Amino acid sequence: QVQLVESGGGLVQAGGSLRLSCAASGSIFDIAQMGWYRQAPGKQRELVATISSDGHTNYRDTVKGRFTISGDSAKATVYLQMHNMKPEDTAVYYCNVDQWGRGVLHSYWGQGTQVTVSS
Repeated sequence: QVQLVESGGGLVQAGGSLRLSCAASGSIFDIAQMGWYRQAPGKQRELVATISSDGHTNYRDTVKGRFTISGDSAKATVYLQMHNMKPEDTAVYYCNVDQWGRGVLHSYWGQGTQVTVSS
């Protein structure tokens, strides 16, 4: 099993910055991709950013140029640096790790951390 622990959420004013961290522990051996997703009240969970084991990154359009994902698959850690934050960024942010195991891709999730951006 894999456990993910997120930290760094909180309350920030519009235009401010936050940095989220996620550390994975447990049976870590072949990470394919790590990422951050978010879910606002009444909305579906959506992808924010992902980083593959070879360093390729992917962002949703609304955060490009403001958010930066970084991480180390060998250390099973992933970060999300958020700048110029907007009220619409308010959501619970979830860390995700996709890992290969016996030819099957397994997906693991953290418990979520609340991010609130005030206007």
